[in-house]
Amino acid sequence: MNTEPNVPEIPQSTRPSNAVLVVGAGYVGLTTAVCLASLGNFVVCVDNDKSKISSILSGVLPIYEPGLLDLLNTTVNEHKLSFSTDLIEHSKSAEYVFLCLPTPALEDGTSDLSYIFQVVDEISPYLSDDVIIVNKSTVPLNTASQIRKRQSNPSVGVVSNPEFLREGSAVNDFLQPSRIVIGSDSPIIAQRVANLYIGLQDRIYFTDPISAECIKYMSNGFLAMKISFINEAARFCDAVGADIIDVAGGLALDPRIGSAFLNPGPGWGGSCFPKDTSALAATARYMGSPMLLIEESIRANNSHQTDIAKLVVELVNRISEDHPKIAVLGLSFKANTDDIRVSPALKILHLIAQRTHNIQIHSYDPMAKQDETLDFVRSQSLELAIDGADIVVVFTEWDEIAEASPQLFAERMRGNTIVDTRYLYSKDQFQKFNLNVISVGKN
Repeated sequence: MNTEPNVPEIPQSTRPSNAVLVVGAGYVGLTTAVCLASLGNFVVCVDNDKSKISSILSGVLPIYEPGLLDLLNTTVNEHKLSFSTDLIEHSKSAEYVFLCLPTPALEDGTSDLSYIFQVVDEISPYLSDDVIIVNKSTVPLNTASQIRKRQSNPSVGVVSNPEFLREGSAVNDFLQPSRIVIGSDSPIIAQRVANLYIGLQDRIYFTDPISAECIKYMSNGFLAMKISFINEAARFCDAVGADIIDVAGGLALDPRIGSAFLNPGPGWGGSCFPKDTSALAATARYMGSPMLLIEESIRANNSHQTDIAKLVVELVNRISEDHPKIAVLGLSFKANTDDIRVSPALKILHLIAQRTHNIQIHSYDPMAKQDETLDFVRSQSLELAIDGADIVVVFTEWDEIAEASPQLFAERMRGNTIVDTRYLYSKDQFQKFNLNVISVGKN
């Protein structure tokens, strides 16, 4: 949890009119509310979780996101941003309603839209004429159309404005975006939404609602596919004796390919890629136009993570100790976030736990939230985690983990094997301390 200075609550009498109502105070909603306010808009962020709103008002954010709390403090002090749990009251005076709500995956891979439709149905009777509902949640195609059909007031506009925020750099992504996609059938309504993005109009891309919804899914699908490809390339490099880092570097020099998302690792995870690729694959199948590359990317990602688990299990089976100790460095799905949802680390650890017995697992992550699904020790420091470890497995590329010296491992570990899934450590440098660094595609 972030525990920087308290956020003062604005007295009701001095609050400005809430031109923008942001519904949802999660990763997307909180970032959207803070950043829209920083651009000069008057914003109220509403969430039905009273404890979450109370925590925010006391200066403790429910998420770890670099730079967010400082910007939140500034916008609150400028009376541009406030927080509430009263959805109905604030919907009455809203000019824009941003939906930043969860759309979790159902068993068949499709998205659950119940949170969105529930909010839309609740606020619809109270919306003024010409209010614009702006959907930022990742949703299936035609969701904007479904929201519009649920409105009794024909003057209410509906716009698809998908988010492209990366956890760990969300503030920068919002304020310095690669593009702002606005999907609307009305140029006037689209321009009104564009006017909220003060100073960022040159980044705006106008299209229709269904194309905007499609852009979001295709973006995440393509990036997931790129990661699956480079991880498959790493396994191929292992088979033929090539170095995946050199190979990836050579590929990145081709401007048609580029370097982004071309880093091999433990596979993709998090709150977006698994859910969005599953939804895209399920929707494509339902529409009779299956996306075979996306389906194969999902299978390749699962296979890659299973292979990493098998590698660790094979190494554990070579240890003669009765209760071998595995030290796990990093639990969040990537650095600079505390999010462990569908984390590759947790998925691979589950697979390891299923295939081994009598092992001790000690983990360290500077920010990751607690996980109750695995029985392992959460260490308070990297040093404590690796003390007496037979094997160290690196999952998250936190600076603290990347900068750990080979001497530290040599002094603290009982064994000498480090499985580096993030390619942080120099095999040659660690070999000088009799440490064996194993990375897929570099063996």
